[in-house]
Amino acid sequence: MEKRSSRNNHFFAFLSRMKYINRWGLMRNTQVENIQEHSLQVAIVAHALAIIGKRYFDRQVDENKVAVLGIFHDCNEILTGDMPTPVKYFNPEISKAYKAVERVSKDKLLSMLPEAIRQDYEKIIFIEENASEYESSLVKAADRISAYIKCIEEMKAGNTEFKKAGESILKTIENLDMPEVDFFMKNFIDSFSLSLDELD
Repeated sequence: MEKRSSRNNHFFAFLSRMKYINRWGLMRNTQVENIQEHSLQVAIVAHALAIIGKRYFDRQVDENKVAVLGIFHDCNEILTGDMPTPVKYFNPEISKAYKAVERVSKDKLLSMLPEAIRQDYEKIIFIEENASEYESSLVKAADRISAYIKCIEEMKAGNTEFKKAGESILKTIENLDMPEVDFFMKNFIDSFSLSLDELD
């Protein structure tokens, strides 16, 4: 067996721990959701939004790049944990401080990669600096839609703890004013309220 590198190339081992970081920490959940599950759903929805944009609204976008951006959009939370949205955006000072912490955590993650491939992941992890405004907006929209889907699923399970959150998130989605998002919501979102038998 080949000798292991003595370098601290722990990037992928750290990424595998996304499954231990739970979301919605201030709320009672019937089904715990971790950031690994959430990131996959964001990637799937962002990919769909990009394809919808291309096919229906003549957008020029690489849906595969958008999906990858979705996969990694919360990876810094391995180090920071998931801060609840009401806390994160409580006031401008907290938001600014959290942005600084996010940057430090992303730099730390990147330092765990060999230098030759570090720049490739930097383009993915620092989405706000390396993605186009449109690509970034698709991932942010998918993030909101994923949160709304979680609220639907919790409400479907009888957990009214998510009622207000769902209403609030739906308003933010409606205010995005993105035709791709409107199309997704109109054509796909209602299915998440159905039982398995009803999906047949």
